[in-house]
Order: sequence, then structure tokens, then C-alpha cells
Amino acid sequence: MAFKCEEVEKNLSKLTFEVSAEDFEKAIDRVYNKNKGKFNIPGFRKGKAPKAVVIKYYTKSVFYDDALNDVLPGAYEAALKESGLDVVARPEFDVEEIKDGEPVVFTALVTTRPEVKLGEYKGITVPKIDYNVSEEDVDKDIEATQKKNARLVTVEDRAAENGDIVVIDFEGFVDDVAFEGGKGEGYELELGSNTFIPGFEEQLIGAKTDDLVDVNVTFPEEYHAEELKGKPAVFKVKVNEIKVRELPALDDDFASEVSEFDTMAEYRADVKAKLEEKAKEKAETETQNAVVEKAIENAEFDVPDAMIDAQVDNMLRDFAQRISYQGMNLDMYLQYTGQSLDDMKAAYRPQAVKQVEGGLVLDAIAKAEGIEVSPEELELNLVDMSKKYNMELDKLKELISDSELEGIKKEMVLTKTIEMLSNNAVVE
Repeated sequence: MAFKCEEVEKNLSKLTFEVSAEDFEKAIDRVYNKNKGKFNIPGFRKGKAPKAVVIKYYTKSVFYDDALNDVLPGAYEAALKESGLDVVARPEFDVEEIKDGEPVVFTALVTTRPEVKLGEYKGITVPKIDYNVSEEDVDKDIEATQKKNARLVTVEDRAAENGDIVVIDFEGFVDDVAFEGGKGEGYELELGSNTFIPGFEEQLIGAKTDDLVDVNVTFPEEYHAEELKGKPAVFKVKVNEIKVRELPALDDDFASEVSEFDTMAEYRADVKAKLEEKAKEKAETETQNAVVEKAIENAEFDVPDAMIDAQVDNMLRDFAQRISYQGMNLDMYLQYTGQSLDDMKAAYRPQAVKQVEGGLVLDAIAKAEGIEVSPEELELNLVDMSKKYNMELDKLKELISDSELEGIKKEMVLTKTIEMLSNNAVVE
């Protein structure tokens, strides 16, 4: 395979590689066989037209996109292996003009791992961090548990108040036209939670069960949906039900229901002990973070923007997956909160920068110190994972792909590196 690698600029290289005319033709054959049932050509039963007839009727380019997707992954992987580059972000692909009977030439712009020049990372001095647990902290924790165990009780003898949960059907209109994503049924909305667009929840205070309410709002100028930016809208809302939280009494019965203890005194002491353990863990984590931040400050490197962009995208995907468990997708979340996708990316970016910088420096330290994960350490970690997921160890190993296993090992190396830094730090 013809191959060329050239540096475009610092941490950006261009790979040029090709797929032979013969291999591309084989890919076209695979695409034809997979999709021939979609072609409807006069004189032939659907899906029965020979490839040559399909090409004559549609031209050969009808197969190109799928054939390119067929051959590109393998060709790119081979080119990347030959280049020896450590690529850290998604490449940008391009393909030269496709000519029948000639090799197909691809190019890929790839972002490579930046060089990290380590500074001092052993013996770093950081301030001692302590967190004390007060009786007020214990009260707040118990009150949170009390709220979680509250019963939702329907009220019918009064209007909705701030803090109530209203069950509503709604549909949004702009210029008397319903817009996409603006409709919901049986939605439970806590008034005062600021879940919906500013001004929405306040207009439901005072509404009664079965009331029909016109909620007038204006979408923010920076709203993610272009067609709704700055537009006044009316939501037709029907209040189906009004609910309140009925809190249980904080007595011995409550303690026995939410814990293994028979009295509030015992339960309260246990809550305090657990909060103190969490406070200790928080202090240790923040001390470790301070040590890592110092190591980052002492190092010299340039982070390519593509690495940060990729991390932001990963964080957005994780967030979208989390809210999907609540029956919501990212578009719905943006619409209800009045944010744009760019707003969310901007909010995530500082955290993404820290994560990328930390990863680069810790990886460089691990290599400098020769920190690795032994087969025995990996096996113990997998045993712990199998217990956590209540799964047979062999079954877990079958389900873990090679790339996932590498990710687990990388995370273990990261943990060992942070522990090494912390153990060598001066805390005062």
C-alpha cells in the first residue's frame, strides 16, 4: 500500500494512503450484494438487476459512499500502524477523485500526542485540608433522607404553590403554530425547580386541578433552536393533578425504616460517622488533586485544541446517556433549560482542559517512573468488578473487549501514579 506521512504543524500530521483498484472493486461488490434489494429497475424484478445494469442505470457512483465506508477503517488502521504516530483525537478524512480502475487515495489529518517536559513532581508541598462535620451537617443529611422518603399526596382543595409538584399536559406554539419538541403529557414538574424556561413555572402558581393555563414565555436569544431564538411562545397547559410531599416524622420509627438502627440517637450517630468518613475521603481526594495540579503547573506542554474538543464531546455523550435513564434526550434538555449546545460545550470546556492536561502529565510521569499494571493486579481488579456486578469472573472476561481491557489497565496505571505522587508529597 502506498503510504506517506508528513508533519503539517506541531502535533498535526497528514497521512496519505490508498486502497487498490482491485480492493475497492471488491468493496463495491459487497455493497451491491448487500443493497441490491433496494434497486428498482424497469424490466427486472426488484433486487434482481445485475450489478452492470444497476451501474448503467444509476452510474457506478451510486456505490461509492458505502464502498468508501467499507474500506476506509482497515486502510486507515494499517496506515496509522505504519506511521507509528500516537493519535489523540478523531481524524479528519478526505478522499481524492475516484477514477475507475485506479487506486483510491485517502488523506487523514491526525492530531498527535504532545510532548510533555516534566518539572518537579516528587516532594511537592501542598496545604493540609481538613473538613469538620457539624451537627447542622447531620441535620441536613437526615432531612434529605426524610425528603426522599416523603409520600406524594394529591391535594384537591387548593391551588398550586411553590414547591408543589404539578402533573401537566402541555403544547407550545409560536405564532399559533405548534413547534417540534414542545409537547408533553403527564409530565411531573416541581414548581420552583427552574427546570423549564424562565417564567414558565411561576405562571402555574395559583392554578387548580383541571385548569387550562396559557403560559406566555420568550425563548432566550441564545436558545439552541435557531427558529425559536428570542421568539415569544404560548404553552397551552392542562393541570391534571397537584401533589405535595408529606414528610415522615423524625422519630424512632423513621430510624428503623431507613436504617439498621432502632432509635434516632443510634441512627444520628451512624449518620455522623459516615459523614466524617466522607469528609476524610473528600480531604484526601482534594489533597491528591492539589498535588496533581502542582505537577501540571511544573510541566511544559502545549495541548492541541482537538484533544479538548474531543474530551468535551465525550463529556456531552456521558451526560446524554445519564439523562436518557430519566426518559429525556439532549434536545429535550436543551429546550427545557433554554440552553444551546454551544452553552453546554463552553461550560464543560474548563473541566475538559483540566482532564486533558492531567491525563497528559500523569501519563508522562507513569512512563518516567516505569509504573505498570501486573497481570496479578489486573486479575484482582477484575475479581472486584465481577463481585460489584454480581457476575461470574469468566463471564465478565468474555464481555470485556480488548479495547475496554486496555482502558481498565490505563485507569489502574493512572490511580497508581496519583498514589505515588501523593505518597511523595509534603502536606503541611
